[in-house]
Amino acid sequence: MENQSKATNKVISDRFIRTVCSRLAENKQVRRTLPDHGRLHIDRQLPFLCVYRYPPRYKEAGTARLVMGQPSYLIASGDKQTRESLSKLIQNIVQTLSREFGAFLILEIWSKNENDTDTLTVAPEFRIAAQSHLSPFRTVETLAEALRLVRVRKQTAAVKIVRDRKIAPSDLPALLPSSVLKEIGCTLIGLEVRPIYRSPETDEVFPIIRRLLAREITGALQKTFFQFSRTQTTHRPAHFHVLGRRAVVKAVWKVDTELAEISNAFDFLLQVTPINTESAYASFRRSQFERTPVFYYRPQPFDAAMLKRKLWNTRLESIEDPTLGYLFREKRYELDIQLTMLSHIDTPRFLHGSLQLFGGVNDELLELAEKIVDQVPSHSRERGSKIRVDAVAFAKRVEEELQHYRQQLPEFSANAEIRDDIYAGLMVSKGNLLIGKKTQIPISRADALIQHEVGTHLLTYFNGYAQPFQMLYTGLAGYEEMQEGIAVLSEYLVGGLSLPRLRLLAARVIAARCLIDGASFIDTFQILKETYSFTQHTAFIVTMRVYRSGGLIKDAVYLRGLVGLLDYLKKGGTLEPLFVGKIAAEHIPIIQELQWRKVLKPAPLRPRYMEHPNIEEKFNALRKGLSVLDFIKKEKK
Repeated sequence: MENQSKATNKVISDRFIRTVCSRLAENKQVRRTLPDHGRLHIDRQLPFLCVYRYPPRYKEAGTARLVMGQPSYLIASGDKQTRESLSKLIQNIVQTLSREFGAFLILEIWSKNENDTDTLTVAPEFRIAAQSHLSPFRTVETLAEALRLVRVRKQTAAVKIVRDRKIAPSDLPALLPSSVLKEIGCTLIGLEVRPIYRSPETDEVFPIIRRLLAREITGALQKTFFQFSRTQTTHRPAHFHVLGRRAVVKAVWKVDTELAEISNAFDFLLQVTPINTESAYASFRRSQFERTPVFYYRPQPFDAAMLKRKLWNTRLESIEDPTLGYLFREKRYELDIQLTMLSHIDTPRFLHGSLQLFGGVNDELLELAEKIVDQVPSHSRERGSKIRVDAVAFAKRVEEELQHYRQQLPEFSANAEIRDDIYAGLMVSKGNLLIGKKTQIPISRADALIQHEVGTHLLTYFNGYAQPFQMLYTGLAGYEEMQEGIAVLSEYLVGGLSLPRLRLLAARVIAARCLIDGASFIDTFQILKETYSFTQHTAFIVTMRVYRSGGLIKDAVYLRGLVGLLDYLKKGGTLEPLFVGKIAAEHIPIIQELQWRKVLKPAPLRPRYMEHPNIEEKFNALRKGLSVLDFIKKEKK
């Protein structure tokens, strides 16, 4: 009786099959557990199904994850007692969805029986199995072409197409007989994968390699399903990403919430910025600029070690979607570096983390910075520099801009705060603009700075806040360079990227390179003052910003971000994807993918400067390849 009970538990019931097909007919999501740790996930009506069957005689590690990035997949046991009911389930799914699309594709994945023990050097290898009289040639070729682009550990994949009567792993029968496939209008393609993601000796999985391979395979299969849909079915998707996953499971929301809570537990920029800049400068000046100033920092209202514990307890391995998993892993790594840096404020170790976060200053960027400083006279002044806006007057101007965005998006709750603990300057923190109490801004620069802070930093914060994922407003990993590039470009678009401003951005790059090369605070200050003729106060502020907390390379990203953005626009890129939230340049195709998949929504706000009457003329010039040095020529005219 006990053996009979176990056998029954391995069978998929007719009632279960009817429920699944009923939901699919109504275009509802299906996410069900199958016997022997199996799973069925179909997040909407689609003309394909990805299948993986566990081998009946041994436990195979890692291969099941290769199908989980698909919006329609089935993982099941290859056990004899399950086969008949599994075949019935698949046949009914195919029949239900074929009625919607006119045809259907099953793609089964399995791993090659691997005896090669030299797993450290083997290349990815794929074997595509197809029946010549039943498999659409173009679909098979699309799969082969996509897989040939797969690269893992610097090795390019080898792909072979074979024509087999039986499409199945060597120790399992076909999912459905050829006669049934033909009768129900279904194509079956097999994909054998060389298991470079696990040790053949111990079956131990190499998680990083498996993740890389899973992401590559997910993209290749989406291109294959796109080709099949467009040529064999009534479905006409506009892009292959349209066929990606839309359903976001609880595990994703949980990870997103946990990472956002950790990110919101501290304000990195505020914590690493001195609170005694004014008195430190006065003391530095009294010493005839010969004694390195002493800076003080805010007490930390959090325990970095406890936040790290929470960070690494976040279960990213539970996320099936390779694209989202990649974004979350990047963010976790960045938060880990930031928390390490906050533990090492005012020590030499701080600089090591800073270089990891923001990169260095290469010779090309340094050369550009030196050209800018050389071509912009040191006596350059802001237009109307004698007329200045103080913190109170500037806050009023900011409030008018904030009100413009509130009318478009009621959730735009930003405020402008004048702060005693910030000597001078501006800083965006958690959706608010902080204004230093001693801030004095030339009137000609006021609008440019508003577009920089409000039209870029606050706008992308609240656009990100409107998205399903909180990481879009807390910021994807490495977002600062693109953010500052957009912000500086916005200054140009409203006619406020002045010669002194460009010279200042160049000075920050030079100071950052001095720091990296081992120069002291006083050395860098003197280089800016004596070699490049900056005023004492400007040289001090630039040096302080770069040397704060032990060395913050962030100030180099303003110019580097602008250069990268100009190159992006020259190659035909558009600004719209960059307004979705706080993202890096490398995330642009990922954002576009997630928008195609309807996981992300369109950005609710556009910068106000995009409405300027001559904006298209300026963008046309940028698309033709306008450079930073061209900005100088334009300003000099």
